[in-house]
Amino acid sequence: VAFGSWAMTNSVNEIAEARFILAIGTNTTENHPVIGTKVKQALRKGATLVVVDPRATELGRLAHRHLQIAAGTDIALLNGLAQVIIEEELWDKEFVENRTEEFAAFRAGVAAYTPERVAEITGVAPEIIREVARGYAQAETATILYTMGVTQHACGTHNVLAVANLAMLCGQIGRPSTGVNPLRGQNNVQGACDMGALPNVFSGYQPVGNDPARAKFETAWRRQLSPNAGLTVGEMLAAAGTGIKALYVMGENPVLSDPDSNHVVKALEKLEFLVVQDIFLTETAALADVVLPAASFAEKDGTFTNTERRVQRVRKAIEPPGEAKADWEILSAVAAAMGYPMSYASAADIFNEMRALTPSYAGIGYERLERGGLQWPCPNEEHPGTPYLHVGKFSRGLGRFHVVEQVPPAELPDDDYPLVLSTGRRLAQYHTGTMTRRSLLEEHYGREHLEISCEDAQALDIADGDMVRVSSRRGAIEIQARVSDVVTPGLVFTTFHFRESNANVLTNPVYDPVAKIPEFKVCAVRVEKIA
Repeated sequence: VAFGSWAMTNSVNEIAEARFILAIGTNTTENHPVIGTKVKQALRKGATLVVVDPRATELGRLAHRHLQIAAGTDIALLNGLAQVIIEEELWDKEFVENRTEEFAAFRAGVAAYTPERVAEITGVAPEIIREVARGYAQAETATILYTMGVTQHACGTHNVLAVANLAMLCGQIGRPSTGVNPLRGQNNVQGACDMGALPNVFSGYQPVGNDPARAKFETAWRRQLSPNAGLTVGEMLAAAGTGIKALYVMGENPVLSDPDSNHVVKALEKLEFLVVQDIFLTETAALADVVLPAASFAEKDGTFTNTERRVQRVRKAIEPPGEAKADWEILSAVAAAMGYPMSYASAADIFNEMRALTPSYAGIGYERLERGGLQWPCPNEEHPGTPYLHVGKFSRGLGRFHVVEQVPPAELPDDDYPLVLSTGRRLAQYHTGTMTRRSLLEEHYGREHLEISCEDAQALDIADGDMVRVSSRRGAIEIQARVSDVVTPGLVFTTFHFRESNANVLTNPVYDPVAKIPEFKVCAVRVEKIA
């Protein structure tokens, strides 16, 4: 919408050369440790690091400035930075004039976000807001890193647009070590999205509603295709048992990973037929009518596309156990049984079909990948790949400014639920623990806890190590308390790695109206000591 791209604009190695790093809504050293090393390398070379996070993470402790904002106030802060940059005439006038549109409306839209007003909303002092704004605008190269601390809000799309506004305002895009860089939460999230594992696009983000694009895929697949976008996961679960009678779940564990877990279980139980394709019997697979055993990454060939748009080969090291098969083999067999033969002999066959239909992947073939990874867009076999995007012009032509307003989270604390719960991940566990809780990592970090501030713990007569009950309007969990200065008074934090104390029993199933991402980062809870 702002740039016309769906990925990191720059490369991971470029982070180490940036002169200014704004890390917002990302616990990089813990959740993306490889990229965290690049941030540390940049610091050793004299870069300035500013971290925006309600929690006092390791990354925050490394920062020159840690802006410990109130949860859900990202837009106010980003608009406030832009207001200072415009007010002090620090914006890149040539870049804005030649490469963007809708600046006048944006300028008017942020005028009210003075540092003093933003301080009241975020809790960050006005002089610090001004200091950070000047540092970002005046840096030779400044990069923005963000993750789900920005996107997992009811206003997540607007949060991202506010980030894009700031980068365009200062011309910090289209050059090495600049850009807007969403760090993907799993190793092939980027690749799955690139391949069209979204309800509204084919591979390469070609809209299903685009007639020429759809015609191309209809010819290749010999079937008429719908021009209408499908449903997101949240929409599927909401329609389970009514509009949707059957669900096919691959490599996903929504019983633990989706908000309001109790409702998710009830939704899945309403289905007439549930199929789960996975490498382990997950909590979701335990509810299935049929479980199809899939091969792990080490048991199949293919490619992964990582967070910097780099396509890399995955090579089979061992044979899959028992009846397990590669995902594409299972899907091909199911399709054939339903009357649509898929005549693929290998993962390479599928990749070649995809690249013939996907301009950004057209120049990437297995033979080239044997010599190393390539970054899309790579339109032909002579193209070297693209380390950074938007050189000279944006993918959409002109970059577009958007006016976005600060809105409160969908659920705020009250007398019954006086604390804010935010959720996230730990270094030693991964997602719903499907793999990591079956590994030696369980010995290192085998039990979850609830981070609670010293002030809140004292008021509730909770000591470090006490068992507590955490309740929301949707359910309750029991978990050990960790009294800590990592969180500020009024905020508690835990993860969804552990089924015994799954935070998603508590989280609010309200969704961003555009991207349909749940608001995992803010919900109201009550914490009580268990006698």
